[in-house]
Amino acid sequence: MMEQAEKTQSERINEAVKKVLSRNIEGLKSLEGLDLDLGATPKDIIYTRDTLKLYHYRSTCDEVYRVPVVLVMSLINRYYIVDLSPGQSLVEYLLQQGFDVYLIDWGVPRNEHKYLNMDHYVGEYIPDCLNQIAEESGEQEYSMLGYCLGGVMACMHAALNPNKGLKNLGCFATPINANGMSLYKHWADADSFDIDQLVEQLGNVPAVMVDAMLQALRPLQKSAGRMTLLDNVSNDEFVKAHYRFERWTSDPVPLAGEVGRQLFKHFLRDNKFIHNQFEVGGEKVNLKNIQCPFLHVAAAHDHIVPALASKDIMDMVGSEDKLEIVVKGGHVSLVAGGNAVYRLWPKLNDWLAQRSV
Repeated sequence: MMEQAEKTQSERINEAVKKVLSRNIEGLKSLEGLDLDLGATPKDIIYTRDTLKLYHYRSTCDEVYRVPVVLVMSLINRYYIVDLSPGQSLVEYLLQQGFDVYLIDWGVPRNEHKYLNMDHYVGEYIPDCLNQIAEESGEQEYSMLGYCLGGVMACMHAALNPNKGLKNLGCFATPINANGMSLYKHWADADSFDIDQLVEQLGNVPAVMVDAMLQALRPLQKSAGRMTLLDNVSNDEFVKAHYRFERWTSDPVPLAGEVGRQLFKHFLRDNKFIHNQFEVGGEKVNLKNIQCPFLHVAAAHDHIVPALASKDIMDMVGSEDKLEIVVKGGHVSLVAGGNAVYRLWPKLNDWLAQRSV
C-alpha cells in the first residue's frame, strides 16, 4: 500500500513537471515575433533639448478641450508606461476623451549630462516645454499630470510658478515625505553609502544601480510574476500584457549625477521637500504656493512610494479644490493596470473635463 502511495505521488510530481514544461514551451513559442506595441500612439516631436523630447500626440477627436494636458514623467523610467499599447494606454484614452495631450520625455542622460540637476530640469526645461506648448496650442493655460518623480517635479514647478498659466495639477504616486520610504531612507542615512564618491567616479548613477534599488524593495516580485505567467501562458493577451510591464520595469535609465546627488542629500537624507526647504534655482519650494485645483492619486499597495511617503501632500498643497483618489494595485498598475483602465481613468476624465473649458 505504501509503495502504491509513493508511486502515485511520483506520478503526480511527473505530471506537474510535464505541465510546467509544456506551458513554458508554449509560452516561449508565443513570444516569437511578439509585437508589444510600446509607445505606439501617433505623435510628433515638437521640441528637443539635450536628451529631452517634447511629444505632441495627434488628436483623434474633431473637437478638443481648450486646456492642453502635459504629462511629466519620472527621470528614472521610460515614458511609455502611460502608452503601453492600444487599450492599455492612458495617452490614448485621454485623446479619445477629447484632450490635447503633450508629454515630456527626459530621455537617457549621457556622461556629458552629469551636471544636470533640478535647476535645469524644473527651472529651465519644463518652462521651455511650456513655451513650446503655448505656441503650438495657442493657449496660455495648461493642465499638468506628473507620475512618481515626475509628480515631484510638477509640484516644484507649480509651487515656483503659481500665476503662470497652470490651471490644474494631478500627481500620481508622488513621494513627498522621505521618512515614509524606509529602505531608501536607510541607504541615505548609512555612512557606508557615499553618493559624492559615486558621482565623482561614475558621473551618472547607472541604470543597473537604479534597477537594483527598486528590486531590493520587493526581491521576489519578478519570480512571482513569472510563476503567474506560467499559469496563463495559453492566454495570448495576458502574455503580452505581462511582457509589456516586465519590459518597462526592467528598462530603467541612468540618473544624471548632480540630480542624483541632490535627490539623495536633500530629498532622501535631509527630507527638505516636505519642510519646504528644497531649493530650485536658489528659491525654496513651498507647496502652499500651489493654489490651482489639485488631484492626488495613490495606490493602496504601492511598495515604491508607500502611503506614508505620499499622504502628506494633501495637507501641504495650498489649493482649496483638492481631491484624493486611492485605487487598488501597485505603483505600476496605478497608471496602466486594469484598475486604472476601468476605475481611475474615468474619474480622471471627469475631474479634468470639468476644469478644462
